[in-house]
Amino acid sequence: MDLGATFTMKTVILAGGLGTRLSEETDDRPKPMVNIGSRPIIWHIMMHYAHHGFHEFVIALGYKGEYIKRWFSDYATLWGDLTIDTGNCEITRHRPDREEWQIDLVNTGLKTQTGGRVKRIQPWLNNETFMMTWGDGVSNVDIAELIRFHRSHGKLATITAVRPRARFGHLEIDGESVREFSEKPETAEGWINGAFFVLEPGVFDYIEGDRTQFEHEPLRNLAADGQLMAYKHHSFWQCMDTLREKRLLERLWENGEAPWKNWE
Repeated sequence: MDLGATFTMKTVILAGGLGTRLSEETDDRPKPMVNIGSRPIIWHIMMHYAHHGFHEFVIALGYKGEYIKRWFSDYATLWGDLTIDTGNCEITRHRPDREEWQIDLVNTGLKTQTGGRVKRIQPWLNNETFMMTWGDGVSNVDIAELIRFHRSHGKLATITAVRPRARFGHLEIDGESVREFSEKPETAEGWINGAFFVLEPGVFDYIEGDRTQFEHEPLRNLAADGQLMAYKHHSFWQCMDTLREKRLLERLWENGEAPWKNWE
């Protein structure tokens, strides 16, 4: 079943944070515009959704939002070949093999928290179900299955739960004897928030204003009200909070081993 053909659903990408933990890359650009290969990570995220048939995006801007606007403007107008007639001052753009996306780029404030950004883009969503993710993480989560799961339970919110790999090898020790060694196992802490949400308009009632962090009161209260369900994703997921994680994603991409690359 092609859900993209059945439902018109927008994807919200939160792209306004300061990215301070990746300051080596974010002094002159917002974190979603940090490149993996030759394209910013936000492009990789959008390609993943587009592969599943979803081509309408609302990007919530904040820190250096003009950078994101400029990049997409240039991408839409300059990608591909040009013919320039200097005598007539005419430019002919030859349509390249380019994605057909509709992108709303919405200023949501420099200091607005994640929940506040969600609240501010409410008018752009037409009171309809929408998807949402952060602008700094990639995954091979099956978007169609995620939406099927969401529609099956009838609650306001679905969160994708993931179990990321631990940074170091795990030791099981009995006294001074190592009983078991696991190289970079799944985190012992269990499931964490992997973003990749599906949300109903009713979630806006759980957000007070600009100072609200979506990860705090809204999700806690949705859970307390029995309105938050978890879609368990057992495969690849990786955020890009640090330079080390950025280099990991770069290495996977350059070696042709990027699990999130599902569009070719």
